[in-house]
Amino acid sequence: MARIDFLGTGNAFMPPGRMHALTLVDGCVLVDTPPTVLAQLRRYGSSPSDLRHILITHWHADHIFGFPFLLLERKYISDPEFKSTLNVHLRPEGKKLLSSLCNTGFPGSLEEFLDKRVLWSESETGNLEDTDWSFERFAVEHVEQTDPHGYELIHSNGFRFLHCGDSGPCDEIDRRASRCQVVLLEMGIPDFVESPHHHTPSDVIAFSQRHPHALVLVTHNYSSGRGEKAGFPMPKLPDSVVQIEDGDFLMIDENGSVSLQRKS
Repeated sequence: MARIDFLGTGNAFMPPGRMHALTLVDGCVLVDTPPTVLAQLRRYGSSPSDLRHILITHWHADHIFGFPFLLLERKYISDPEFKSTLNVHLRPEGKKLLSSLCNTGFPGSLEEFLDKRVLWSESETGNLEDTDWSFERFAVEHVEQTDPHGYELIHSNGFRFLHCGDSGPCDEIDRRASRCQVVLLEMGIPDFVESPHHHTPSDVIAFSQRHPHALVLVTHNYSSGRGEKAGFPMPKLPDSVVQIEDGDFLMIDENGSVSLQRKS
């Protein structure tokens, strides 16, 4: 069995009822480190010391500004004896950028940790050690200066999960979606906002029509969570698209069958 938890489903503005978009795979693989990462992990009973791999999608603040806090917590609270090593998978220049962020936020506190307790990997593909997953990183359509990428995660049972990072419509997502059972698609802006860097509800609907075989999950949502009265209302999408909420999760059995569990 495999499990994918959605610890947050909001965009950079954290709409009412949603924290920053954050995905946790099998309790040990984290996609991005938003500013709220510690609160999100604790909210769902996970410890930073359980993490073995972090996959970074791009350099926007709502995806990386929690990194210094995560390392600080591991060093002083959950793993002070350095029993586990953290593997960070990212694009070139990422080590320099994240190290600078740590040294700016906590000067003098994390230099040794960054050098000796973090394994930095710029590989575009590879196995995630001590898990049943491998990955392929691919370029997506977002703000160019952030070096945006998504991840295709492949389980040993053949199940494929497409995490599109933070992206507008692009050919590479469509190409990879054709072979994936589940696609996690961001929907960062409403239809009345024009931007090539995000999906709108209309873009999401068109995508689901092109890929009827896939379970399409919407995250990085601009709208408020279920039951919230403030903020943007949730758009109406077809039944083939699920606007996930914080706390929802996927279960994948040994045959690759998928079950989406909704937080009550």
